[in-house]
Amino acid sequence: MTHAEFVAAYGAGRVRVAVHRARAARLVAERALLPFFLLPVFGIGVALALVGRWVAGALVFGCALALRALVRWTSAGFVLHRCLVDEAFYREHAEALLRIEPVGER
Repeated sequence: MTHAEFVAAYGAGRVRVAVHRARAARLVAERALLPFFLLPVFGIGVALALVGRWVAGALVFGCALALRALVRWTSAGFVLHRCLVDEAFYREHAEALLRIEPVGER
């Protein structure tokens, strides 16, 4: 299915799209360089806890965990949106990340 056909069919409700959540989360985390951001933040949280600022350290650590979870939970919507608006992204990732099924007529 070409990008134009996919966008038209999705807009008209003729297809149902399922996004592979684990693969989408991995893709978004890699593209956002999330590990390179989170590792230092986790380290800062641990360092704060070790020097006696355990409340601040726990908050920083918790915020980093929350950001990681947020990226995982929203990645499927992000991938679907990018596939709808970016033809190159659709061509590159649709086969691995999307399961497109026609909606049966009643």
